[in-house]
Amino acid sequence: MRVLLMAYGSRGDVEPMLGLAAQLRTLGADAHVCAPPDFAALVKSAGVPFTPIGAPVRPVVKGTVTGTAPVPTEGLTERAAALVATTYAAAASAAEAADGCDAVVATGLLPAAAAARSFAEQRGMPYVFVSYFPAYLPSPHHPPFARPGRPFPPEVTDNRALWDLDVDNMNVLFGTGLNAHRATIGLPAVENFRDYVLTDRPWLATDPTLSPWLLPADLDVVQTGAWIRSSERPLPAELEAFLEAGAPPVYVGFGSLPVRDADQVAQAAVEAARAHGRRVLVSGGWADLALVDDQDDCLAVGDVNHHALFPRVAAVVHHGGAGTTTTAALAGAPQVVVPQMVDQPYWAGRVADLGIGVAHDGPNPTFESLSVALKTALSPETAARATAVAAEIRPDGAAVAAQLLLDTTGSHTSN
Repeated sequence: MRVLLMAYGSRGDVEPMLGLAAQLRTLGADAHVCAPPDFAALVKSAGVPFTPIGAPVRPVVKGTVTGTAPVPTEGLTERAAALVATTYAAAASAAEAADGCDAVVATGLLPAAAAARSFAEQRGMPYVFVSYFPAYLPSPHHPPFARPGRPFPPEVTDNRALWDLDVDNMNVLFGTGLNAHRATIGLPAVENFRDYVLTDRPWLATDPTLSPWLLPADLDVVQTGAWIRSSERPLPAELEAFLEAGAPPVYVGFGSLPVRDADQVAQAAVEAARAHGRRVLVSGGWADLALVDDQDDCLAVGDVNHHALFPRVAAVVHHGGAGTTTTAALAGAPQVVVPQMVDQPYWAGRVADLGIGVAHDGPNPTFESLSVALKTALSPETAARATAVAAEIRPDGAAVAAQLLLDTTGSHTSN
């Protein structure tokens, strides 16, 4: 069996797919990943074939965050239509390179996932949409995200009514481009863009303790557990030496997410950690965080194995991506979540609700705000709670999903 894994978004969208690919491999199945070209080296280092989708996303994300790119509403409909076409082309190219495929699993930006489903539909193969956080899926328990340029009427507060309005918003923003492309490949128009992409049985790749799917709900959601890619990759020698040389440090990193003022964020984080008598690890990432001076209580780190590192730190200060939040929770590391956008406020709230860390108020941390947050995160009570919750986190979500995929799509496999 060959599975096409489509993930258009950040590293947080791609990394779980590599966890699924690894588990599919153990079951004798093959996987091929389609993702932005930014992640070619990451995917290939995992031993998974790769086909790029469109242009790199990092410059676009950085420009949006820093204000140097067009506002999100400018040309959004046209960009969505272009993404449908480029994603479909990538899927076709990947299938040809893999000598065919038997199923498609998609996540990330919805126009790309719509193209993935259209590709699967045209070829008569199973398609699964997976979300890495509950708020991406319609539910009476939470509202949808406001779409760029289409705010919800302030008088509408019922979640189901908001989700109904969301259908109209998506049809306007994304449906036209999808249907224009479907016409070129001989497929009929889609009336409800959102429900077409998500299906009536989407998968939710989150841990039930960390991120439960609340019932009753309108969708038949399959919660598999978080897709974690285990790694035996050792930590760099310099990092090992730093960890051995003193008490556990505070880790600061924002993953594949730029920030508006990287120098200010790094300065605030380092000074706040020092104020609590802690050493600091500064991860550059897409935020381009860097050391603020040459003192020996700080170390700059690159792309390292978080599964090996996080059990050895005093706290993790991060942006609140699903992967980082789950990895820190699994490691029992207290967290300070500084949410920037999309799902990150949700994860910040879950960390605070579970008592395993602190949700920072707003996206712009200061020395004062991080000092207050770290006081709570570094307390014995938070450490004890983080350890207790870690024991409840399931590490087998990718294995569950791989087996489920083979069980439910096996009758469709190609010769």
